[in-house]
Amino acid sequence: MARRKKGNPVHGWLVLDKPLEMTSTRAVGILKRLMFAQKVGHAGTLDPLATGILPIAFGEATKTVPFAVDGEKVYRFTVRWGAETKTDDAEGDVTDTSDARPTVQDIEALLPQFIGEIMQVPPQFSAIKVDGERAYALARDGEDFELEARPVVIDELRLIDVPDGDTAVFEARCGKGTYVRAIARDMGRALGCRGHVIGLRRTRVGPFSEDAAVDLAEIEDAAEAGEDLTTFLQPVEVALGEILEVNVSAADAADLAQGRSVLIRGRDAPILGGTAYAMSKGQIVALGEIERGALHPTRVFNFGS
Repeated sequence: MARRKKGNPVHGWLVLDKPLEMTSTRAVGILKRLMFAQKVGHAGTLDPLATGILPIAFGEATKTVPFAVDGEKVYRFTVRWGAETKTDDAEGDVTDTSDARPTVQDIEALLPQFIGEIMQVPPQFSAIKVDGERAYALARDGEDFELEARPVVIDELRLIDVPDGDTAVFEARCGKGTYVRAIARDMGRALGCRGHVIGLRRTRVGPFSEDAAVDLAEIEDAAEAGEDLTTFLQPVEVALGEILEVNVSAADAADLAQGRSVLIRGRDAPILGGTAYAMSKGQIVALGEIERGALHPTRVFNFGS
């Protein structure tokens, strides 16, 4: 006899505006409890001291998490000059200081060095694994270790405000694996003034932006009032905005659900290729690869349970 799953079969994406001083794991746990959902995941961890977009996947949406994680991210962050810290943000102890302060011209002249594909050493307080252990765990234990530089892509880095001589506000558009705290640290070193992040907000993850974000307090109030929390959800396929969509018949949808390939019909079918997802009657059926006019499913979706 099959084991009954705990919770409700909730499916879709919720775009949370994560509050300050809350871990991403705790945010996911709270929403899983409020929704009484069987399965929940998220697309891209946010540090406790960061706020902003945390896309949370329920049920079958968890199968599309990799596509959201790989999407472009946008951050707005504030750097304080004059001190470097152990964590590269305001939480860590100061490890180096400087009386120097950069001018706006100094900062603007430096920015091109941080745009494009660059080599970046992650912060020691990060989730990077070192011999099977998380770097932040080793750092907390006082272990001596080095992290290797990795290639990351920063599509845009702009200076958007200089409130005073000690602080500057930036916006970065970047790819997967980029650490904003490392950008602040490395800019401070290059400018000869040291620096660390004192404010960080993520404003976009792939197709998810602030426009669709919901405050946790709003969801908690709705739950207390007995409202239907699924009204906060977006469709499963919203994370696949950059991928080809094909519509299939009910018969083809049934074959895809069983893992069988189907021919793509229509005038452009012979020239289609690459990753695609199939829709039938307004619901996503499968993810897969199109080769030689056929869609070969790699993930199928089941909304029955």
